[in-house]
Amino acid sequence: MTSTQAPATPERKFERSLLEAILEASPDGIFVVDDQGIILCHNQRLLEVFGIAPGAIAGGEDGDLAGLDDQNLLTQVLPLIHEPEPFLQRVMMLYADPLLEDHCELECRDGRTLERHSRALWGEDQCYVGRVWFFRDITARKRVEHALEQLAQHDPLTGAANRRHFFERAAEELARARRHGDALSLVMLDLDHFKRINDHWGHATGDRVLQAFAAGVRSLLRREDLFGRIGGEEFVVLLPATGLEGALPLAERLRRQTEGLDLEENGERVSVTTSAGVATLGAGDASTDALLQRADEALYAAKRAGRNRSFCQA
Repeated sequence: MTSTQAPATPERKFERSLLEAILEASPDGIFVVDDQGIILCHNQRLLEVFGIAPGAIAGGEDGDLAGLDDQNLLTQVLPLIHEPEPFLQRVMMLYADPLLEDHCELECRDGRTLERHSRALWGEDQCYVGRVWFFRDITARKRVEHALEQLAQHDPLTGAANRRHFFERAAEELARARRHGDALSLVMLDLDHFKRINDHWGHATGDRVLQAFAAGVRSLLRREDLFGRIGGEEFVVLLPATGLEGALPLAERLRRQTEGLDLEENGERVSVTTSAGVATLGAGDASTDALLQRADEALYAAKRAGRNRSFCQA
């Protein structure tokens, strides 16, 4: 811990020792300022959290920032924050109103996520005397949360959105299309004779086929498109701001991509094809189900016509 000097009475020595133990044992980077924004004390973890080298701040060459205006620290911190302007505005707001407390997450330019807490300090007469700030690196926790979210929303084998997540997102996209008067199309895909692949080659090969198919589909989609797995070998692609003139050619590209998959098992090529059904949002469609039903009808028309082809339903 670093801090301004205090009279060396036994009570002060004990208080200083206790404060030092608390600060330096904390996983948080902590610093305390007075009502004028002068740093009273801080721990070394503060510099570590922000990756600031000791001596990088003018006046604190020995790693001791006590006695410096916190603007010196702020000057070093701002370039590290992904969105510095909102960060600075919030800091100024907190200083301007001691009654405010803060608990938020900050994205850093290096990809890390920090958690920030701040609250005012009050004297015995309820007079504002300063503010304490806490910063903690929660990057590892956020990565775990993201991984769990991905598991909850995506099919673990293919990486496509799972059925529940797909329909949640599709409902949002349909509402957005209605609100803005945009087109919306859906492509339904079903791997032809997939049971034969499983029966002949085994389920491990079947899984490889599904993974290769899904990777091929994703390679042809835009960022805003939504790719989902809604059944064993049934997949669907939702295409925002896309009419039949864009959706049908895409379905053909997806079909050709699948037909061209280069998969082998024991030196023998595994033949893979897909049938596709395309539908676009109509004026009377109250939900995604109506769109999906028409795409499904087009898909089965393609299968009845011989498979490995694309049909559409307006």
